[in-house]
Amino acid sequence: MVSFIHWLPFLLILADARTPHFLKTFNVLSYGARPDRITDNSMAFLRAWKDACEHDGGGRVWIPRGEFKLDSVVFIGPCKGPVDFVIRGLLEASSDPSKFFVDHWIAFRYVDQLVVRGGGYLLGNGRSAWQFNDCATNSRCKPLPVTMRFDFVSNSKVNNIHSIDSKNAHFNLFACHNMNMSHIRILAPASSPNTDGIHIGSSTQIKITNSLISTGDDCISMIAGSKDIMVSEVHCGPGHGFSIGSLGGSHNEEHVNGIIIQNSTLRGTQNGLRIKTWAPSPPSLASDFTFEDIIMENVNNPIFIDQQYCPQPPCNGQAQSNVQIWNVTFRKVHGTSSSKIAVKIQCSKHVPCEGVNLVNINLEYRGPEGPVSSSCLNVKGKSYGRQLPAGCL
Repeated sequence: MVSFIHWLPFLLILADARTPHFLKTFNVLSYGARPDRITDNSMAFLRAWKDACEHDGGGRVWIPRGEFKLDSVVFIGPCKGPVDFVIRGLLEASSDPSKFFVDHWIAFRYVDQLVVRGGGYLLGNGRSAWQFNDCATNSRCKPLPVTMRFDFVSNSKVNNIHSIDSKNAHFNLFACHNMNMSHIRILAPASSPNTDGIHIGSSTQIKITNSLISTGDDCISMIAGSKDIMVSEVHCGPGHGFSIGSLGGSHNEEHVNGIIIQNSTLRGTQNGLRIKTWAPSPPSLASDFTFEDIIMENVNNPIFIDQQYCPQPPCNGQAQSNVQIWNVTFRKVHGTSSSKIAVKIQCSKHVPCEGVNLVNINLEYRGPEGPVSSSCLNVKGKSYGRQLPAGCL
């Protein structure tokens, strides 16, 4: 944590400058919260939230500097005005296994005009829980808590928050609309299981900017119902890269469209820019994606469309996805690949990818397997400008 302490003065000023100051403040200390790392402060936090939420014109929940132990909490709206949730201190999740198996640690639901900010830290204590993550081999596995969930939250901002060692995903957005996330710092080991940085589903008009994500799974993942998503100036690594999907896992799945990832970097990630769909799968549509001005350093599978996604055997190599991928552009993607095949576009025989464009791609491979190469299957598209590896469209 010491490495980014020097960010805090600037970021605290920036966050304060963007937030109204006329809101009445409700300090959790006034409700009995104790920053001793022992006391469970859940009830104090909930009482402060209740009064801020029910105050005419809105309110500010104030969590001062200090180290606060906190069990699972849900902050529920709707509220009578904007709510400014300021975390100046450090919040620490439980390391008691009897409290692990819920879908959230901190959750906000049915809230409009919420701001979460303050430069504080969310310590998920994931190291105490990762051993219980057996979902890869156990279909009846119990969920571990997401550090911070937003369900049915609209017209809101999250900025200048640090999430460390989440038990599951760090941030989860479901059925959210018009949310901006900026200056987020996410940190977990590359070996931490299922610790997606920011996971988005059934949400629209989401913007993520100026953030650093180092984790054990996708830095940002966007699943069914993700529409009009903008990612800009985000650094990813370690992690599994930026992922759209997996898609096609259920019937009547919402379409995914309008995703832009730009001006971002990946370093040492398991994948780069990835679209993944299950095979077999019900019909669905994934369209209008742009990946632009991306710099990669030692990235495996830098450009990867995978319509045979199957993370765990047994896998049916003959099965075909019915998710139609359409209108996808990779533009100005530069850097180095840790895999010989730097561009891999493996689409479905049933519904080939259409409108895939490779524009000015420059990905070098310096490993022992020979020159860098590309591979395309069941795809219709075009290549423009410089192509390294040589285009396969």
